Amino acid sequence: MTFDFSGKVVLVTGAAAGLGFACAQAFVTAGARVVITDISQAALDKAVAELQGEGGEVLGLLNDASKSADVNALLDKIVERYGRLDIAVNNAGTSSPLSDFHEVAESEFDRVLAVNLKGVWLCMQAEIRQMLKQGGGCIVNMASATSRNTYPGAAPYVTSKFAVAGLTRTVAVDYAERNIRINAICPGNVATPLVLSMVEDLSVLSAKHAMKRLGTPAEVANGVLYLASDLSSFSTGSLLEVDGGWNAI
Repeated sequence: MTFDFSGKVVLVTGAAAGLGFACAQAFVTAGARVVITDISQAALDKAVAELQGEGGEVLGLLNDASKSADVNALLDKIVERYGRLDIAVNNAGTSSPLSDFHEVAESEFDRVLAVNLKGVWLCMQAEIRQMLKQGGGCIVNMASATSRNTYPGAAPYVTSKFAVAGLTRTVAVDYAERNIRINAICPGNVATPLVLSMVEDLSVLSAKHAMKRLGTPAEVANGVLYLASDLSSFSTGSLLEVDGGWNAI
């Protein structure tokens, strides 16, 4: 199956690497005009060059999704350049070192929630304001298999992803009659460059899934494209699991 997003303006936050880059790459392949963001200028420049080398129309903008001024300025720049925003993938996120709950510092909790939850909140607000002006749009949030499950020692991260799931479903209902669809994707453990560089024994992660393997970034991106496409036109407030059966066990 191939997707066609020709002429569509797509925003993917946190897209310089990993799942965000895979999503941006998939939208480029499907003909979209893609705006990508990241907090690292060097990483952003590298990603833009690679995507443009594949023939994509790509705009890279430095952005911190946890800051409202940054997010509002981002939307202004997109609208100034393209006049609209059709699809937004709120992917920017961070992880946290595994730690016993009673040892987690308040600053670490604040850091993870600021990016993973507040960042999605702020992006959705700005995106929805624009989508209301133009008559509709589609939002896909990056949740997690841990939006429905747990992971030992990862309380800040799991808390943030449960919250993203709840936020997605609540706001989707609020705007369901205003031609804005809002869904979330829930990946399991995925073989991103970061995961491969951090984890020595991948079998520990693989064992979480019924398929006994890690997912690929492209498999997650396929799910995002489905949620962003007209093939999912009757879906809003859904949490699409792309987790190799993790939450079915």
